[in-house]
Amino acid sequence: MPTLSDPTVVDTTDTIDDLPTAVPCHARDELERRLLRKLDLRMSILLILHTLNLVSQSDARLQGFEQDLHLHGQQYAMTLSIVYAGYIVMQVPGNMFLHWLERPSVIIPSCMLAWGTISVLTGFYTGVVVARFFLGFAEAPFVPGIIFLVSKWYKRDEVASRIALVTCGNVLSSAFGSLFASAILHGMQDKLGQAAWRWLFYIEGGITIVVAICAMFILPDFPHNTRWITPEERALTISRLAEDGCVKADELGNQTTMQGLRDAVCDWKVWWFSVAAMSQMVGQPFLTYFPTLCATLGYDTTVTLLLCVPPWVFTGIVAVVLTWYSDKKQRRYKYVVGSNALCALAFIISIFTMDKTARYISLFLMAQVAAGYSVILGWINNTFAREPAKRAVAIALVNTLGQTGNIIGSYVWLSSWGPTYRYSYAVCTAALGVSTGMFGGMYLYLRHLNEQLERNERDVKEISELRDPIGFRYLV
Repeated sequence: MPTLSDPTVVDTTDTIDDLPTAVPCHARDELERRLLRKLDLRMSILLILHTLNLVSQSDARLQGFEQDLHLHGQQYAMTLSIVYAGYIVMQVPGNMFLHWLERPSVIIPSCMLAWGTISVLTGFYTGVVVARFFLGFAEAPFVPGIIFLVSKWYKRDEVASRIALVTCGNVLSSAFGSLFASAILHGMQDKLGQAAWRWLFYIEGGITIVVAICAMFILPDFPHNTRWITPEERALTISRLAEDGCVKADELGNQTTMQGLRDAVCDWKVWWFSVAAMSQMVGQPFLTYFPTLCATLGYDTTVTLLLCVPPWVFTGIVAVVLTWYSDKKQRRYKYVVGSNALCALAFIISIFTMDKTARYISLFLMAQVAAGYSVILGWINNTFAREPAKRAVAIALVNTLGQTGNIIGSYVWLSSWGPTYRYSYAVCTAALGVSTGMFGGMYLYLRHLNEQLERNERDVKEISELRDPIGFRYLV
């Protein structure tokens, strides 16, 4: 029985040697294209799983959620923020367990099964705070888990676009979840004696359970233990990662889970990214309140939910294009700056006008900041690419502290500040300014490290003296 301190034993040198060195370039290219198509198709189940998180409590709020549960004052904000408490507790242990057990095809769908079940029970259980707390436990390993899984299969200049594709489910759920909610809230009121908002939880949870079971047979594990890839594809996957400088072939998997925890906790870059991510999330909690912000335009519930759709469709397109271009150019920070600047502009527009057209356009500019966050996730992955165990912890730790920003942000959108929410927008603008500045500091530091790597390669006498693979550079 393995323990958390046991290294993952992978005979990667032999595996890589299985790929014939005399294979023509065009044959390898064709094999690589087939491998990526197969992986992308299998990974697409993650997009579906993420999209199935359809139910927004903000949607339910528009149809009597608060009144039926007798929520007053800050109690609604508490039901939103309590879910992040579960996130904070479970994200790091969840990713450590994923790295140790090496079975994401079991762990990730199991999390989905749990949260689908809790979602169904939320419709029955009036203690919504308790239900939301355990929902956070169930959902916690999902996002850091899929980010880590993607990083185990794709090269550094492929990661951001794949993260965007699988996490676009969050964007799609925000868009089409509103359509879904509109149909349910409009047509299911008092069916079988249940309020329409309860049917939201029942239906979404049931669908999630079914798809999660299917995902167990579709998702990959890690390159060395996935059963449905050929030996040639396995060898190519590992050699691609080694050539990309992610990890030395003879060290792949030799770092234990506990070593990864120690290395991540002791690396100041992890904490810097974590605080920056927390500030970023303080600046974008309006995503949770999006239907509420649309409601300030003055339309009825159905029209309000329909108006939520176009900004999120726009965001999905921006996310795919932005991350693809970021991967192609192998640049990260300037795309983060551009996304945050557009979001800050939207905040300023909303502060100074109540014109319906201007405020609706600003919602498009606000929503696209989710695309910029996909670039940030790719950047964090790239920075810790060469140490898998450390990367697993770093991803979860950054995401965990980022979620504390969501807890803080949940209390920024006070009902008493509506319908203008000028103070809310001002707080979010300041938070995005702080995060952009902190990411800028990391950009300067990593660029300095790249200059140092270049000098070392130029001045070294023996290649064996180099600590890093030749040509390795941090993506900035």
